[in-house]
Amino acid sequence: MNQNEFREMIENRPIDEIRVGDRASTQHTLTLEDIQLFAILSGDVAPTVLDEEYTASTLGQKVTAHNMWGGALIAALLDTKYPGPGTLCLDQTLHFEKPVAVGDTVTIAVTVKEKDSASRKVILDCEGVNQKNETVVSGTAVVLAPTQKIRRERQILPTVRLLDSYARYYRKLIAKTRDLEPLRTAVVHPCDAVSLRGAIGAAEAGLIVPVLVGPESRIRAVAESEGVDLSICTIIPTEHSHEAAERAVAMARTGQVEALMKGSLHTDELMGEVVNKGTGIRTARRISHVFIMDVPTYPRPLFITDAAVNIEPSLDDKVDIVQNAIDLAHALGIETPKVAILSAVETVTTKIRSTIEAAALCKMSDRRQISGAVLDGPLAFDNVVSEVAAKIKGIVSPVAGKADILLVPDLESGNMLAKQLEYLADAQSSGIVLGARVPIMLTSRADKEMSRMASCAVALLFARNRAKPAG
Repeated sequence: MNQNEFREMIENRPIDEIRVGDRASTQHTLTLEDIQLFAILSGDVAPTVLDEEYTASTLGQKVTAHNMWGGALIAALLDTKYPGPGTLCLDQTLHFEKPVAVGDTVTIAVTVKEKDSASRKVILDCEGVNQKNETVVSGTAVVLAPTQKIRRERQILPTVRLLDSYARYYRKLIAKTRDLEPLRTAVVHPCDAVSLRGAIGAAEAGLIVPVLVGPESRIRAVAESEGVDLSICTIIPTEHSHEAAERAVAMARTGQVEALMKGSLHTDELMGEVVNKGTGIRTARRISHVFIMDVPTYPRPLFITDAAVNIEPSLDDKVDIVQNAIDLAHALGIETPKVAILSAVETVTTKIRSTIEAAALCKMSDRRQISGAVLDGPLAFDNVVSEVAAKIKGIVSPVAGKADILLVPDLESGNMLAKQLEYLADAQSSGIVLGARVPIMLTSRADKEMSRMASCAVALLFARNRAKPAG
């Protein structure tokens, strides 16, 4: 059998083949991605086109309405099916009678009304009806029909994937904090523009009450050069960054502040004070970091732990690391998070330590030594994020393709994973340190503004909604 027989062909109707009364139709179901792509191409970003909440309040329905899409379908039908390739549209008059909404299936039809062979002009009635047989668009089109027969292979269009780089999950998190009292937060050594602006921005958003701990002259110099108003801040003057870390941790230990935010000092300098056995703010839990990743290509947020604090955690360490992440998920509204314990393979083998520890952690979950989540592992990354990959490999798992939390084998693999998602998948990343008496925001100089705001929102939600750790 010739492979061309498998290829879809398109064929036009030259003027001498067109008859009055001829009819052609096409059908399509409107998706949100269709509307977003239409908006990108046209620049139409009106609320009734893209804003679901606006549409719900004004039209009384939780869908996105759009009319012009029906006109685009008519044009596509004329160009590709009837009369087809070689057609030139001269005029089009359309009436949009009902809004088309996400999920509506619209059948577009054109019927030949008049034909003039000498001028090659053809007038067609156009109509579109939805799945309820309601007319959504009607009108006429005048085209110049082709003179030559054309039959050709239908071009395969590239797959278009729309990536939302505006962190919708982060915006939802920030929205959840609207009725919460902001966190009194020690901002440690905010002596550069990025860290100072991040703290002030979070304060203006109602997420934190900033207490700036560091050399006052340097802080004020940065504020003056950046045009930042410090009237909403309290300043605790120190001589240098080490004293700033020491003072901030002491304030957290005595309850004067509810959270810590890293400024322009090194992470080790701040965390060294946090874990100090005599003067730190450790609890009975192992301290660990959780990245909260908003990945445009994944349908839910991804919590990655630990990719910033524990370099090569033991099995005992991982028990606390995963429980910290579970507690955070609960505080952010995920009732029963699915935890994937990552490794390079899906089977337990003595040659790979992470697989042994994954199996042990799952059994510990069965025995309620880890609570509040569904655990499975070892799982390779493809099975964690893709149900299709898991099915192909014959893996039956309640977590495969649906993971909320990724427990990585060690800091190196976790850090590389988080950075790959951020720089290759256009993900937004935020995160906090857990297991101490207060949440700690380890912001980075490379963090975007939305990521900094999201870290503050996460810390606020965790502080207000968590169960207090032991110790």
